[in-house]
Amino acid sequence: MKLSDVLIKPILSEKANAQQDKLRRYAFRVAKKANKLEIKRAVEEFYGVTVVDVNTTTNPGKNKTRYTKAGFISGQKPSFKKAFVTVAQGDTIDLYANI
Repeated sequence: MKLSDVLIKPILSEKANAQQDKLRRYAFRVAKKANKLEIKRAVEEFYGVTVVDVNTTTNPGKNKTRYTKAGFISGQKPSFKKAFVTVAQGDTIDLYANI
């Protein structure tokens, strides 16, 4: 897998921002087939930091239904994989530079 295909986007939420400040841990949405070594290499190459630890979770898709004039419409949100990357002491990633 190419390193440019591993990282999809950073996760910017209150919980993720609190972990960035306290624990130097950054959250990313990653490709489902990416493993921890590929995630580590991609973050180190794209952001120029030293990665200490990588934790991953796979979130299952959720069923969604809504009521419309045509009746109930049901579907499913896609599942996705998240990676929590801890960087070395003194390193930071500026996720807001490209916004």
